[in-house]
Amino acid sequence: MKEKIRYTDEPLGDVKVIPDFLPPPEDLVVRDEGVKITISLSRRSIEFFKSEARKHDTQYQRMIRRLLDAYAEKFSQPQISRSRAKKTI
Repeated sequence: MKEKIRYTDEPLGDVKVIPDFLPPPEDLVVRDEGVKITISLSRRSIEFFKSEARKHDTQYQRMIRRLLDAYAEKFSQPQISRSRAKKTI
């Protein structure tokens, strides 16, 4: 049997209070505005996503949407172009 924890009123030492950084529950509900489209994809791609979705117990359309969102996020960021780099003469 485990020994019971005995709490005392001893000082805790240096304690640092940190601000609450967790988002409220309503901010955890991700509902991006969806736009329905029609798109033709290769059979190979659809079979791949359906197979992976079954392995991970999710929907293949959701996987495709997340992939596209990640791609758009990556390439929407300002990129430093090589033409802006300082040229040495």
